[in-house]
Amino acid sequence: MKLLGTMSVKNDELHIGGVSCLDLAKSYQTPLYVFDEQLLRQNCRDYVNYFKVNERKNRVAYAGKAFLPLYMCQLIKEEGLYLDVVSGGELYTAHKAEFPMERVLFHGNNKTIDEIQMGLDLGVGRFVVDNYYELDLLEAFCKQRGRKQAIYLRITPGIEAHTHDYIKTGQIDSKFGFTLTNGDLYECLSVFSRYEHLELVGLHAHIGSQIFDVEPFLDEVDIMMNLVKELDEKYQIKIREVDLGGGVGVYYTENDHPKTIEQFCEAILSKVDSSCQRLGIEVPTLVIEPGRSIVANAGSTLYTVGSTKDIKDIRTYVSVDGGMTDNIRPSLYQARYECAIVNKMRSGDQKQVTIAGKCCESGDILITDVDILGIASGDILIIASTGAYGYSMSSNYNKIPKAPVVFVHDEKCRLVCRRQTLEELLALEVL
Repeated sequence: MKLLGTMSVKNDELHIGGVSCLDLAKSYQTPLYVFDEQLLRQNCRDYVNYFKVNERKNRVAYAGKAFLPLYMCQLIKEEGLYLDVVSGGELYTAHKAEFPMERVLFHGNNKTIDEIQMGLDLGVGRFVVDNYYELDLLEAFCKQRGRKQAIYLRITPGIEAHTHDYIKTGQIDSKFGFTLTNGDLYECLSVFSRYEHLELVGLHAHIGSQIFDVEPFLDEVDIMMNLVKELDEKYQIKIREVDLGGGVGVYYTENDHPKTIEQFCEAILSKVDSSCQRLGIEVPTLVIEPGRSIVANAGSTLYTVGSTKDIKDIRTYVSVDGGMTDNIRPSLYQARYECAIVNKMRSGDQKQVTIAGKCCESGDILITDVDILGIASGDILIIASTGAYGYSMSSNYNKIPKAPVVFVHDEKCRLVCRRQTLEELLALEVL
C-alpha cells in the first residue's frame, strides 16, 4: 500500500498524523473513517496557489458531494475556498456551519421548489441552472422578492472523457445542462431576455470524474472561451465568469497515474490565456470545482478482520466489519483500492485474498484478489484513499449504523461525526 500524506510506519505499525491506527481503532472502534487533516489542507492550499486565486481573482469551489460534514465546511472556509452544493441538505449544512453564502454555487438538474426558495432566502451567490423549469421558477420567485439573482447556465459541451460510464457528464447523452451541439443552448439564449430578474454572469461545464488526461479539459477550455466570444457578439451577453467543473483523477492503486494539482492548474491557465489571446477577448474569472482530488487521498477506513473462508484452488474470502454500507464504490463503479494490516506493515507471509463486507449481498466485495501480509482474524485492516464518496454515500442497508469520522493532525484526534447509535437508527420510524 502506498503511504500518502502524513502516513508513516513506526515499529511495523501504521500512523496517520502522528497517531497510531491501532490506537484509533481501540478508541473509536471500527469501521472508522480517518482523515489526514494536514494533507487535506495542503491540497486546498495547492489549489489556491496554483490556480492563482489571489493573483487573478480565480475561484476554487470545493465539490461538497464528495464529503461535507460541518467541520469540512469550516475547514474550506478557513482555506479561502468557495463551495459547490447540489441539494437542500448540503446547502443547509453550509448554512449551519456559517459558511459565507455569497461563496456558494448551487448545482442540481432538478432542484425542488423548496430548495430554490431556500437558496434565494439564504442568499446563495450563484445558481447553476440546468433547464427551463428552473429558469422559470427562479424568475417567478425573484419577481416575488423584488430582486435579481446571478446565475450560470450549465453547458453540455459534447466531450466524452475516458472514465466510467456512470461518471461521464460532458457527453451529449447526459441528464445535465443545455446541450451545445444540437442547438439547445442557443434556443435558450434567444429567449433569455424574458428572464428579467436573472443575471447571466457565467457558464458552467463538467465533463466527468476521475479523469487522468489533461487534454479533455483543454478541449473544454477552447469550447467555453469560444462561447464567451460568441455570446458577446451574437447576443450582447457579457460572460464574466467561466466554471470548468472538476473531475481531476486521483491515485487509488498503482495503475493510476494522475497529474499533480500544479500540473493540472498550470495547464488549464496556460490554455485559457492562449485561447483568449487568439480570440481577442478578456480573460474571465475562472472557477474550478475539485472534490475528490482534495479529500480522496486524505481519507482512509479502518476495519476489524472477522471470518475467513478458504475455497481450495479458488479464492480466500476475508470478511471485515464494514462493507458496501460505508463504501459503495466497489459495488457501484468496480472501484479498486489498496489495503494493509496496520500492525503488520512490513512483516508476515504474503497471501492473496478477497476482502468481503458483512452485508447480506454477494456483491458486497471491497477488494478482489489483493496480496496482503499476514492477515488474520482480529487484525485491523486499512483501506486507503476512501475520503471521497465513502462517508457521503454511506447507508443503513441491513440496518447497519453509520461509522464515525475522525480527523488527525499533529498527534491529536478530533471527532467530526460520531457513530450512529441503534436508537438513532430508528429515530425516524413510527409505530
